[in-house]
Amino acid sequence: MRELRNLVLSALGLLAAALPGAAAGAEEMNFRLVSANGNCGTRCPQMIAAEGEIGENTPDAFVSFIAQNVGGGNLHGVVLLDSPGGKVVASMELGQAIRRLGMAVIVARPAAQSGEGVSLVSGRCYSACVYALMGGKKRVIPAQSRVGIHRMFNYSTSFDFSEGLVRERNYDDGGMRQMLARYASGMGVSADLVNLAERTSPDQLYMLTGADIARWRLGTRKL
Repeated sequence: MRELRNLVLSALGLLAAALPGAAAGAEEMNFRLVSANGNCGTRCPQMIAAEGEIGENTPDAFVSFIAQNVGGGNLHGVVLLDSPGGKVVASMELGQAIRRLGMAVIVARPAAQSGEGVSLVSGRCYSACVYALMGGKKRVIPAQSRVGIHRMFNYSTSFDFSEGLVRERNYDDGGMRQMLARYASGMGVSADLVNLAERTSPDQLYMLTGADIARWRLGTRKL
């Protein structure tokens, strides 16, 4: 993961791909265990709920969480993903970690847990989150859940004597798009999805339809 990070940062900087305003004030992604059903006592299979914005520390936090919880023997290879987006490189690294572990990803979030176990409700995977989603060995996007993409960008701040601090939006010059296209192809997803994202306004989300999800091999509707 570090090799990928260093390569990209040296050339492009750490691009963010969170919809302006959508992730403002969002908490960085956290992880917790939820039980799949409630009729098996301490032997209940457990899934990982991953919720929040994907930051630079998220991939390492995910790997550490796995290491701390794998010893119980009940951890199943399923990640419930719900995120407004975040950092592009970190999202790829998270996706790579998920793939190395052979885990499935479901765009959903757990509802309140009861004695019958956890029930799932609709989730979101916006912006850079889609690159984490690509890492799933199996990717499930229920009809109620939403996946949205847009052009990636970051901000830089400079000083102008007449205007003071000036915040500018920067876009990829093509190098990151090529890397993302190779990454998507390596994960079994069509690179056309990356191209579509980069043609979409950075100020709005293009919400993927069921036909889009199937066409670009991003996932299925059911397990």
